[in-house]
Amino acid sequence: MSVLWKAKSKEKLIDPSDIEKKVEAIKSSGRTLATLNGSFDLLHAGHLQILFEASQQADVLLVALNSDSSIQAYKDVRRPIVPLEYRIEMMCALEFVNFVTWFDETTPLKLLEKIKPDVHINGAEYGKDCLEANVVKQGGGKLHIVDVVPGLSTTKLIEKIKKICD
Repeated sequence: MSVLWKAKSKEKLIDPSDIEKKVEAIKSSGRTLATLNGSFDLLHAGHLQILFEASQQADVLLVALNSDSSIQAYKDVRRPIVPLEYRIEMMCALEFVNFVTWFDETTPLKLLEKIKPDVHINGAEYGKDCLEANVVKQGGGKLHIVDVVPGLSTTKLIEKIKKICD
């Protein structure tokens, strides 16, 4: 990996232990903050659409990725397909993503309590009563629900690959 690529990725990466300090700097500069969380394993067009729409909801988009252990705890011990290190690199490469962090819990609730985003984006499959709703609203933020691309998901891609390999 080139030194320049690694340096560019690091500019966007926020260690979870530094999240409150970084968020304070963003908000004190008068900018609004949007958050979006997920695994983003096997990045696909549906992910890109929700990420882009999320970026349009505030001045700054912070993407919080589930760590590998988080995904294994709530999805499958054989997941993720793509390790956190590389999922971080892919997120950092996206022009419309300003910052990337990660969390080890199965939900982003503790992280969202610290961040208090102005807006949190979630897919329509989770709806306005998603598990993040109360924490976001208690922190003064609002939810923005995004329609998902029908029939396109990482799980469905994995199933299709399995069928091809059988």
